Amino acid sequence: MAREVAESCIDSINLELVHTYSMRLHPTKPELAARRVEAIGFQVGLQLAERYTKERPRFGDHLEAIKFICKDFWAEVFKKQIDNLKTNHRGVFVLQDNRFRWLTRFSLDAPTSGNGSSSGEPNPANAARASQAAGQYLYFPCGLIRGALTNLGVPCAVSAEVSALPACSFIVRIKG
Repeated sequence: MAREVAESCIDSINLELVHTYSMRLHPTKPELAARRVEAIGFQVGLQLAERYTKERPRFGDHLEAIKFICKDFWAEVFKKQIDNLKTNHRGVFVLQDNRFRWLTRFSLDAPTSGNGSSSGEPNPANAARASQAAGQYLYFPCGLIRGALTNLGVPCAVSAEVSALPACSFIVRIKG
């Protein structure tokens, strides 16, 4: 019987990691907080990749490892596959998730008029603030991806972009 962890526990861990490192431990050093959260994700990604590939043969090239991340790894961790994979065939891959589960709870506060009613139109400033705040919660999954790929023999750098919540893209740049 496979051991699993409740999704709500993983959500809570990610929320608490970001809060603890950015608000309590390093409130004046957001870059340091980001590196620490990403490093934790890296260690988890290393271990998960080891677990998920122990019965598989090693991958022959970078593309096979990336496809494994998009299909099998993502399905295990986020209960779905990546929605889109793009590459420039020069070592850069973009993994698009149109409904990233850790960003689904972010809200765009609707603007209110003086009488307290909402116009129902999203405020671009609120959307930009929400996307920026959501970006903090992508350091851990960037670390997960980098750790898993490193374990699979693919040294890389991983960054993330939030387009429109809850969609995001993970950019993987192969090193060497």
